Amino acid sequence: MTKAEIVNEIAKTTGIEKTAVLATLEKFMEVVKESLANGENVYLRGFGSFIVKTRCEKTARNISKNTTIIIPEHKIPAFKPARVFMDEVKK
Repeated sequence: MTKAEIVNEIAKTTGIEKTAVLATLEKFMEVVKESLANGENVYLRGFGSFIVKTRCEKTARNISKNTTIIIPEHKIPAFKPARVFMDEVKK
């Protein structure tokens, strides 16, 4: 499902204009991105959590040059679904 399809579905079921729904959805995504960039997790009860994970430093190999490289510790965004969400998807 694309963002446009989500906007259409919300507008159809709630009766709110598509432009208002799109603006709300865009702002939601912006707030989530800003929060994660600042190291803050976002918790949505009954849906899931957008969290920041830290990947440890590791050694990798460049096979074509036969050398080792160090990948430094870095942070990545992740989503952890709520148990209710997971149970509904499993059905």
